[in-house]
Amino acid sequence: MTVSQEQQQPVMMAPAADPAPLGLAGFALTTFLLSAFNAGWMTRASGLAWLGYALAYGGLAQFCAGMWEFRNRNVFGATAFGSYGAFWIGLALYFQLVGSKLVTHVVTVPLFQKDVGWILLAFAIFNTYMLLWSTMVNMAVFLVFLTLEATEIILFIGNFAGSSGTVKLGGYIGILTALVAWYTSAAGVVNGMRGTPFLPVGKPFGMGSTA
Repeated sequence: MTVSQEQQQPVMMAPAADPAPLGLAGFALTTFLLSAFNAGWMTRASGLAWLGYALAYGGLAQFCAGMWEFRNRNVFGATAFGSYGAFWIGLALYFQLVGSKLVTHVVTVPLFQKDVGWILLAFAIFNTYMLLWSTMVNMAVFLVFLTLEATEIILFIGNFAGSSGTVKLGGYIGILTALVAWYTSAAGVVNGMRGTPFLPVGKPFGMGSTA
């Protein structure tokens, strides 16, 4: 039995909703929790509030947002959310499997700091080219990557040097990063709901931009 030409028509799938606000929100909240600890704000807390959310929200939810960006043929969003979702999952697993043992002994704390420093250095390298390409998205996304770049650089320097003051500074810049990411997420939600711009995000201004 053969299939007629009428039966071979391609199936057109409706585009998925924009997953970027979800990815940005998950990134922002988890970054805020860890940065608040680094900044020394959690003096009456364990400081580990970020851990579960690194797996569930900044990790899994953001990673899923990246996979949905593949569905939307958005290579930048897929790479960004997929990578930083995996970053949070990986950081949580590292802490649970390795880091939690190292920080309990004074002798091995420097090993933990160096490990974290290497992780942040690697992601700062990745973030550098994503920062450059973010100029072709919009100003709000560029500012997320710009503040994140500063956070990662300051934190890897602080961890390599074993400088609590530098890590604290990185915590404050991380809080700023979270606020910028939350704003960009909020803009994506309300602008998507209205179908017209309500909260400004700026125009692309990088290479290949038509703005």
